[in-house]
Amino acid sequence: MSRAEIEEYFALAWEDLAAARDNLQFGHLRVAVSRAYYAMFYAATALLGSQGLWRSKHQGLIAAFGEHFVKSGLIEPQYGRILRDAFEARLDSDYGPNPDLNESSTQQLISNAVTFVERLAQILNLEQEDEVEHDVDQPLP
Repeated sequence: MSRAEIEEYFALAWEDLAAARDNLQFGHLRVAVSRAYYAMFYAATALLGSQGLWRSKHQGLIAAFGEHFVKSGLIEPQYGRILRDAFEARLDSDYGPNPDLNESSTQQLISNAVTFVERLAQILNLEQEDEVEHDVDQPLP
């Protein structure tokens, strides 16, 4: 994957973090969870791509992230857990008839997504997008 493609995936990640935050503020928790997960998915896709790796399925991407980055010690283990937990939450929110969502848990998932995307951007020496508000732990107005 070229540097330009990596940057394009990260542009999608930053955009989805902003969308997650916006949807949380409007009370659209299901959409907020989905966008937070996809921000991580795009960032992980870019990181894998930087090493010439590609996975077309979500489970494959999560497994490859764990194998090539977590198990090898290139990234801290909590990032593998954050990605897997977000995937499970996204499945529940997208496909479950009554997902177990509340503002607090959704806010925490978004905070984890911000941390995840920022860490992967750091590994790839990418600049953060200025328009994304990163302080998602603050109470909403």
